[in-house]
Amino acid sequence: MNSTIEIQNNEKTVLITGASSGIGRELSRLFAKDGYSLVLVGRDQDSLQQLASNFNNQYGTQTTIIHKDLADPKAPEEIYGETSGRGQQIDILVNDAGFGEYGKFATETDLQKELSVVQVNAVALMHLSKLYLKDMVARDSGKILMLGSEVSVIPNPMMAVYGATKAFIKSFAEAIRNELQGTNVTITVLMPGATNTNFFKVAGAENTQGADPQKTANPADVAKEGYQALMSGKDHVVAGWMNKVRVAASHILPDPLLAANVRKDMTPKDEAEPQKQTTVIALAIGIGILGSLWLVARNQRSYGPSAYNKMKYRHKANKAFDSVADPVKGSYKWAKNKLEDTLV
Repeated sequence: MNSTIEIQNNEKTVLITGASSGIGRELSRLFAKDGYSLVLVGRDQDSLQQLASNFNNQYGTQTTIIHKDLADPKAPEEIYGETSGRGQQIDILVNDAGFGEYGKFATETDLQKELSVVQVNAVALMHLSKLYLKDMVARDSGKILMLGSEVSVIPNPMMAVYGATKAFIKSFAEAIRNELQGTNVTITVLMPGATNTNFFKVAGAENTQGADPQKTANPADVAKEGYQALMSGKDHVVAGWMNKVRVAASHILPDPLLAANVRKDMTPKDEAEPQKQTTVIALAIGIGILGSLWLVARNQRSYGPSAYNKMKYRHKANKAFDSVADPVKGSYKWAKNKLEDTLV
């Protein structure tokens, strides 16, 4: 059952999936505050109705509610059909809906749930983007925000299928952004880390170290970073300074080390205590590597590639590596070789 609370006819309309809770709800609030008309899509109709009522009272927002489950392959076409049938122009599409399944892929997780994860996180996102992008390109105006994750670029053991869908989102978004060059249509990927929503509960991972509320981000803060990036037309934004470090380090550190540290975050709380030191070490290595590469970049930019400066900055880089690398010698050697290659 769908309903509309009509208050005023604002100029622009945003459609938000997964709007009933978490980051989607906070994004809805930001759009409502800025005067957008809303089309809120989700499974929890009561929560969407309450949200629409709140926005009505606070901002005088026109809100349309579409009660759909994106696990149904027919849902994207039905959503598009409803907005088109009402003559609604969707100026911004926010693909926020998504969920995960916790456990070892080979022996513990439920296949049907994982197929639904792929359908919601990847297939429905692609399908909705296809439908609304055609209209945006035709009028040469529009924006799409896609909810990726820090695991878009980092292997995600114990949530392997979820992580794979987030990697798909990042790759898909970057590719079509390139295809849209020369138009006024932009694609932005929001890449948060663990956030204090009901995500871990739905995934069955609420007892893991990564789900600790003290270590998770505020969804309002994450939404604000995504909203600002979308409005400025950025290709992506990593929410939270620690996540920025982790994502930056992912381009330097080997995948096995990255996967091992994510696995530790997915360890049950009562088993995770002995693992903390290794996680800190890995982050320290990443910071050391990034600092070393920054020194190299500064050398090349400011002084030119003279033999003297190469030696000087190689020495500084080696000192940075040596201060963090002993505990994980394999990763140290791999990363150091990478740095040496940049100086040849």
